[in-house]
Formats: sequence, C-alpha cells, structure tokens
Amino acid sequence: MFRAVVRLSTSGVRSLARIRPCYSAPLASRCCSHAKVETDEEFDARWVTYFSKPDIDAWELKEGMNTLIGYDLVPEPKILDSALRACRRLNDLASAIRILEAVKDKSGPHKDIYPYLIQELQPTLIELGISTPEDLGMDKL
Repeated sequence: MFRAVVRLSTSGVRSLARIRPCYSAPLASRCCSHAKVETDEEFDARWVTYFSKPDIDAWELKEGMNTLIGYDLVPEPKILDSALRACRRLNDLASAIRILEAVKDKSGPHKDIYPYLIQELQPTLIELGISTPEDLGMDKL
C-alpha cells in the first residue's frame, strides 16, 4: 500500500515539475560572413602550389592528400599531376598508387571520370615511371 502511494505521488510530482516547451516565432538570421569565396582556379592553384613545394615531406604529402580527398570533389588533373610529382621527389611509389586508387574510389559511380583523369595524366605517369593500379593488376583482387 505504501509503495502504491509513493509511486503515485512521485509520478504526480514529475508531471508538475515538467517544463512545457514554449514555442516562439523563429528569429530572422542574416549571413554575416565576410570571408572571401575561393574560385575554382584559386583552389586549384593553392593545391598545385602546396604539392609543388620543393621541401615537402611524406607527412605533408599524405596530410594534403587526406584533406583533398575529404572534399566533396574529384581533384583536377593538374592537382594530381603536382601530387604525383611530389611522390616522385620523395621516391614514394606506394603513395602515388594510393593517390590513383583514391581518385578511382572518389569517382564513384561516374565511370567516365577516372578514365578521363588517367588519359590526362598518362604523359606524367610515363615520364615518372608510375604504373596505374590496373597495370599492376590490383583491380582484379
């Protein structure tokens, strides 16, 4: 009996203590950002400059590629050309192949993007002696 009274009294206290939401009209908000919007050409130039640094190290290369792949875009061939040349300066063939794999993965269901990029990068790949993942048979694994 005592248990029933306590249960009823605590549920009654809970219902009294509940705060009912107060609805108000949404406030008008303004976009107060004064940041300059970066154009596509400026974006490409920034990344080409980043990967073209003569003193770039392996950590910076991987950090830059992770950041670049994290964006909602497939990098332009000139950015990838610069990144592949940075891999060659570092003698890092594994990173070069990972870059090509990441770009293929980033292309997703759009089957015409990756062949276009390989076509545009073919002179660079031949010059640097870098094989594509398809040439190495990695696409069949």
